[in-house]
This record gives sequence, structure tokens and C-alpha cells, in this order.
Amino acid sequence: MQKSRLEAFSDGVIAIIITIMVLELRPPSQADFAALAPLTSKFISYILSFIYLGIYWNNHHHLWQVVQNVNGRVLWANLLLLFWLSLIPFVTSWMGETDFAKIPVLCYGFVLIMAAFAYFLMVLALVANHGKDSTLVKALGNGNKEKISLGIYSAAIILAFLNPYFSLALYALVAVIWFVPDQRIEKQL
Repeated sequence: MQKSRLEAFSDGVIAIIITIMVLELRPPSQADFAALAPLTSKFISYILSFIYLGIYWNNHHHLWQVVQNVNGRVLWANLLLLFWLSLIPFVTSWMGETDFAKIPVLCYGFVLIMAAFAYFLMVLALVANHGKDSTLVKALGNGNKEKISLGIYSAAIILAFLNPYFSLALYALVAVIWFVPDQRIEKQL
């Protein structure tokens, strides 16, 4: 099975997710800068989520450069990733609306960790489809960034009960870790 339909579908879903997020940002009715102040939490939430979606889109694109073909298991794993990514607008809006209250920040982290886990399952499905000696496996390496990210997400979820701003800082840290596209794949190409 060719990979092009899966790539196009994934690109479209991510574009729709970003569109939904931006539609949640309602402009103020007043025409001065002071009117923007109440939107600060919403805008910070949007920026963080936009960066996350950009990172997923970018790394998905890089990963699929070494993918040769897909099977049903890969399709379902990719759909699971898109499911978790599709929840980002909801938790983004909730966080922004509540000025980073504990439970919404915790739920944001839960969606992020589940998206990371779904990405991991998609990679496992791709490895099973391509074999242990494939370029894909060589490009993936040891997965240290992935393990570090899961650890940081776990800590952030727990810290949300103590101070949600610590959690936000950790979510931002993971985004910084992943902001530069993964060079492992490009080295293999």
C-alpha cells in the first residue's frame, strides 16, 4: 500500500486542527491594546499548541521520508496519533479559558503524553512493517529524545497538582527539545 494517501490525510487533519484552534481566539470588542490583556492566557495556550502541532507535522514529514509503504496496522496507528492531536484544540481552549487551572493543565499534559505514546506506537508499526534492517530503523536510533520527553511529560502531569505553571514550563521544555527537526532521518538519507 502506498504512503501518499496517509501523508495527505495527516497533513489535512493537522491543518484542520490548527484552524479549529485559531477560531477559538475571539477578538475583543474594544479597539485598544488594553482589551487584549484578558486574552493573554488564551494566546499563550494557542502559541504553545501551535508549536506542538508544528513539531508533530514536521517530525511526521521527516519520518515519512524513509517510509516505503504502509499496511493496515500503520494506518490505525497513524489514526490513533491524529485522534490525540485532534484533542489539542479542546485542552488548549480549556487551559486558556481557565487561566491555567490545575485540572485543564493536567489534561493538556495527558493529551500530550498520549499523542507521544501514539507516535511511538506508529513508529513501532512502521518498524514491524519495514523490518529491523531497514533505513527506517537505522534512522530512528536509540530514541533518547522520546524517552526524555515521556519522563518530562510524566513529571509535568504530577506537578500540575502543585503548580500548573511548572507544568507549563516543562511542556515548553519538551517543545524546545523537539523544535529542531530530528536530524537522525536526514543523516540516513
